[in-house]
This record gives sequence, C-alpha cells and structure tokens, in this order.
Amino acid sequence: MATVDLSALFQPLRLRNIELKTRFIMPAMNRGWIVDGLPSDKYGPYYASRVERGVALVITGACPVDHPSSSALIDPLINPRSGEAWAKATAAVRAAGGHMFQQLWHEGAIRVEGKGPYPDAPTLSPSGLAQKNRPNGRAATLGELDEIKEAFAEAARVAKASGFSGVEVHGAHGYFLDQFLWPETNLRRDEYGGDTVLERAAYPLEVVRAIRAAVGPDYPISFRFSQWKEVDFDARIMDVPSELEGFLAAFKSAGVDLFNCSSRYFWKPENDQAPLNLAGWAKKFTDVPVVSVGSLGLKIDLFGGFLAEKKTFEFAGQEQLQILADQFARGEFDLMAVGRAIIGDADWLMKVRDGRYGDIRSFDKADVMGDYEWDPGLVGEAHDLDAQRMRS
Repeated sequence: MATVDLSALFQPLRLRNIELKTRFIMPAMNRGWIVDGLPSDKYGPYYASRVERGVALVITGACPVDHPSSSALIDPLINPRSGEAWAKATAAVRAAGGHMFQQLWHEGAIRVEGKGPYPDAPTLSPSGLAQKNRPNGRAATLGELDEIKEAFAEAARVAKASGFSGVEVHGAHGYFLDQFLWPETNLRRDEYGGDTVLERAAYPLEVVRAIRAAVGPDYPISFRFSQWKEVDFDARIMDVPSELEGFLAAFKSAGVDLFNCSSRYFWKPENDQAPLNLAGWAKKFTDVPVVSVGSLGLKIDLFGGFLAEKKTFEFAGQEQLQILADQFARGEFDLMAVGRAIIGDADWLMKVRDGRYGDIRSFDKADVMGDYEWDPGLVGEAHDLDAQRMRS
C-alpha cells in the first residue's frame, strides 16, 4: 500500500487567540512525575519534545481542582504553588512552538476516601453513585456545589497566570461533571437533575460559565465529553444525534471554544444512523472546532489491552491512517488526538507523515506503568485507574 497522504493534517488552525501549527494534539494522560507534591521538571522537556515533532497542542494529565473532595490521587492540586511549577513546562512548550492547556478535573464518586491531600474529606458527587447500584460517598449539597464551581474557576485563573494557553474542562469518562450528565449517576430532583441530558447539564454549564467569567472573553476553553465511562464502556449520556445539537449549542453559549469528543476507537461509528464517530456527529451540529479521539495508531485501546493482558500495542497499519485521512477530508473533525502512540515513539507523527512505518516503535505498557506510583489499595474500590480498573 502506498504511503498515506496526511499532509492536510499538518496545516495550521486558528483557535480563538492562538495559532496551532498542525491538527494534532497530545491529549490528557497523567504520567505521575511528582516531586514534593508538585509536577517535576521532566514535564517541560518531555512535552516540548512532542511539540518539536509535530504536536501543536499539549493537554496536561487530569489535574484536580483545589477542593477537599476533588481527588485521592497524588497529582498536584491546581493552586498558585503548583502553578509556579507548571509554568516551567508551559514556557518550554511555547519555546518549542506549541501551546499547552491544563485539564481541570474532579473525581466525584470515583474518589476513594482516606487518601490524597485531604484524606478526611467526604467523597462528593451528584447522587453518591459511581454507577448504578454502586454507591460511594454522598450527594453534594448546593453549598458544596458552589464551592466546587468556584474551585474550577480559580483553577482556570491559576492556569492562565501560569502560562497555559487555555484550559480543558474534564466532563468525560464517568468523573464528577460527567456524573451529572449520565442518568445512572444523576438522580437529583433539584435544578441540577432531570430526564434529558440538557437538564442534567445544568451544573456543568454553570461551571463553564464560571470559568469563562474568571478568564475573560478571549481565553480558550475546551470541553471534553464522552458517552463511554471507565466503569462502563457501553454507557450513554444521550441519543446521537437527537440530543446532541442542543447539548453542543448550550456549551458553546456558555463559553466553550473546542469540543474534545472522546471515543474508544475513532474509526468506529457512534450508531447505525451514519458512519460517524462522536466527533463526526458533533461537526454536523456545531461550528466550534472538534477533536476526534480514540486509539490512533493502535489496534486496541489501552483499556481493552489491559483486559487482554497485552503488553505491547503494535502499530495499527496504513489502513487506519487512510481512515483518518478520509474522515478529515470529509470534514468530520478539526483536530486529532494521538496519545499512547507518541508516548511509545516521540517521532511517531514524523514517521507516519514520511511513510516510515517500519521504523515505528510500538507503545508498551511499561511506557506508562513504570511512571506511576500505583496504589494497590485502590484495587476493587471505586477508583478504576488504568490497570487497576482491569484487575477489579
């Protein structure tokens, strides 16, 4: 098979007040390089090396907002102290010709009490559920929701002051904000619950509005959402496309500049109505740029690989790249996320651009598992992080 022509994806894109040099982003993937509770100096050179090799935008791993209920993990809370450390990474990425967003995150009912920076804090979520029939923690009060909303806004202020070019709000994969969107985990009967996804989106929309007010009118905000959850691959927050149009319009009105549409496999259609993934459907209903996500470069996604006890994830081949090129030519996405492939091989983008497929180094689980201080106490608990979730 001839070399797949990906030249169109190496063209620039304007996103509000920033210029992205290509259509490739490095999505949020935590590495666990933490020293004395702060991101280490590894991040700057590491991210810059990907930018020098074709990545236009780097999104940090999920970073907990500074609220006692936000996370039981070791990742630094977003506050001025961690912001000073992150500023070294943002400066390195800018010097390499790229941009960096900080992903703002709260675990919600996936959090395990008794761990993290606030071990005595309660685990809070919309209804005290990690999924149906899986209680953990309790429902947040209206006062606590106001506190968490302000924590998101303050995190965005810190990110802007720390040199990040924008922020991404994590509303996907079964975490706090996504727990409002998912009917299994949002049983509220106040203003933050409801029978439709737009009704259930009331609180995440408030969070986005608070962030927009905090950072001003020109600072980019991305919103990451998904149907699937890390605790349930078949979960759905809405019918596509019947509810998606109003959902996207509401978040655009609230201040979103980029939709990061997470699928497990970018080449698989969302439903049988049309051969479109989640990003492809989103492009039908919004003029806001969208990111397509889902195992680019791999034959199987990370979670499926853990279930199959795979160690090495071999290159998926040219056929998958041709699907990517064809989707972009049809206008089904604006930006493409490539994660594990460029963790495994920093030169992956350059190699696929030049057709050097035989030179690609395969991603290996050791590329990420060796970096994180995985806590065996989480196994079988509410939090299902990467390999641990597959052993639960």
